[in-house]
Amino acid sequence: MKIDIKKIDNDNFEVKVSSRTSTLHKVNLNDNIYKKMTNKKISKLKLIELSFEFLLKREPNTSILPAFELSIINNYFPEFENEITIKIKEWILKVLVIGSGGREHAICWGISKNKKIDKIYCAPGNAGISNIAEIVNIKTDNLEGLVNFAKKENIDFTIVGPEQPLSLGIVDLFRENNLLVFGPSKYSSQLESSKEFSKLFMKRNNIPTASFESFTNYENARSYLENSPIPIVIKADGLASGKGVKVCFSKDEAFSFLKEVMQDKVFSTSGDKVVIESFLKGEEASFFVFSDGKNILTLDSSQDHKRLLDGDKGPNTGGMGAYSPAPIIDEITRQNILNEIVYPVFEGFKKEDFEYTGILYIGLMIDDKKPSVVEFNCRFGDPETQPLLFRINSDIFDLFYFTALKKISDYKLEWKSKTAVSVVLASKGYPASPITGDEIKNLKEIDLSSDEFIFHAGTKLDGNKIIISGGRVLNVTALGDTLEEAIDKSYECINKIETKNLQYRNDIGVKGLLKKAK
Repeated sequence: MKIDIKKIDNDNFEVKVSSRTSTLHKVNLNDNIYKKMTNKKISKLKLIELSFEFLLKREPNTSILPAFELSIINNYFPEFENEITIKIKEWILKVLVIGSGGREHAICWGISKNKKIDKIYCAPGNAGISNIAEIVNIKTDNLEGLVNFAKKENIDFTIVGPEQPLSLGIVDLFRENNLLVFGPSKYSSQLESSKEFSKLFMKRNNIPTASFESFTNYENARSYLENSPIPIVIKADGLASGKGVKVCFSKDEAFSFLKEVMQDKVFSTSGDKVVIESFLKGEEASFFVFSDGKNILTLDSSQDHKRLLDGDKGPNTGGMGAYSPAPIIDEITRQNILNEIVYPVFEGFKKEDFEYTGILYIGLMIDDKKPSVVEFNCRFGDPETQPLLFRINSDIFDLFYFTALKKISDYKLEWKSKTAVSVVLASKGYPASPITGDEIKNLKEIDLSSDEFIFHAGTKLDGNKIIISGGRVLNVTALGDTLEEAIDKSYECINKIETKNLQYRNDIGVKGLLKKAK
């Protein structure tokens, strides 16, 4: 049974109910009846949808009048208004998603399927998100503006997507204002916002990771490099959009990157301190854990592709593609991750008496089924979110909502028995100097199957035009019965997009194919 509602004018609507026999209904809903029943907490469209759901539980669509005023339902079913009022009070929610990337588009897409939600807002959003949510022109670092908006619009629940507002303490501020929010506190977010904080936490709790030293003095750091074996890893201590890390394969390369970070300040104050680590051998993968502060729920694995070019060459980026699940994490490896990393990490949180709520992204290096932690993120990865959420078969909104309500144990996670691949299309010049302002002309004309979706990242609307506005622009995502099929579908979709101003890798998922072939 499908209900499609078309607004004719302020008071009149056309409702099509598709079943074995499709029916068309004209519904009148004036402002007085609307206000009386809802107190304007939900939209007229939502009220009509709920009303038809109520009717269809009691009679077939062929028995519903072809034209009627909404309040007349009460004449036939006296419980109508009361039931609708209760449902609105208990279930109908306004949700705010904070962020503007492909991750946030995937979150908006995922939660929009939940019937409890009346309206989704996204700040600041992008062109693709505007098809799902109302765009709010508030930047992610404007914490006061976001709180004021949430209070003014009576937002019931907020999901924080990116790392910057988390590191600034947005969750703490929302909680101080009695606003329900998904994400970790400012203190907990230091696991991502400070590489040193993260490494020291791991050291105290015997979490397997690379050996390291941290420095605030350039000359001391350079002296340490002179006496260190190659390859070696240099990380800006603070947030750098996934670009503040470099694996250096020569001393000259290491000295050059150290200078860029600490003296040239290419990552601003994030490079005031650096962490220098030993090189870990193996293959990278990502593992995700939801936590409500008491209980945890583990998600499936994924694998990101950080380098810009095929064959893992070129500069580091925020991520050029991902797939899920990652074959590198077999059942033995998964159990090792749980026993050696996940459980000790959350025991460490308890021991050190800080509550972690939200999602913990664990970036891993896998070597002969032995995992070590490369980094922690305190939010969903991007682009890993896209294939992960694409594979979840259970209610995605409830995954976030139950976590924030500290009821994660009530959530039943179900996966589609398929593989998902997401390929990032980035602007020319990314990551150093992305070229923006060009139009992507044919996106609206592309025919997609239910197993395909184009998530937007760096896009904006200029009238009816979709304009490139950032480094990573689109995430072409597809499901397949096999990894190979998902890869093929993703690239077939890319071939339909006008890509003259975009660049992408041609080998997303190939590592997984090679792993499966062994």
